[in-house]
Amino acid sequence: MNARIHLGLYCGAALLLAACNLIPGQAPPPPVPATTPNATSTATTLDDYKRGLAQRIVAVNSTEVYVGRPQALLRAVIVVKYYVNADGQLLRAEILRSNKDRTAEASALAAVRRAAPFPKPDSKFLRRGEVEIAESWLFNDDGRFQLRSVAEQQMDQ
Repeated sequence: MNARIHLGLYCGAALLLAACNLIPGQAPPPPVPATTPNATSTATTLDDYKRGLAQRIVAVNSTEVYVGRPQALLRAVIVVKYYVNADGQLLRAEILRSNKDRTAEASALAAVRRAAPFPKPDSKFLRRGEVEIAESWLFNDDGRFQLRSVAEQQMDQ
């Protein structure tokens, strides 16, 4: 087979695999924001920067994210504190609050690590050369999560 046929078969297989990850009625994940070492956030406030990082985490971990409103009674709420340096590199991440769901804790920490590097923060957000972010992970019973910064309002009981 020639290279053009191979490319066509490869692209078709990639599209089929991508379609398998979609749930009927669910919108496709948003595109992953640029995170090259030279990418700089355009956020004008620390809250905007935090939302941008949350969107990056959600985009990179789209298969583990629950789309829609979180259920009324969540399986777990995990708060992760993580630190980003002036170059957008993840310095460290730690569990700040948990209900001792070790699987959810591991999932939240892994999601942050997979999303790094992040866009460079504006220098006005830096304290001692880093930005400290605290984010809440909301876990449904099926183990998928949303981040509070970008989640829809939770369902009533």
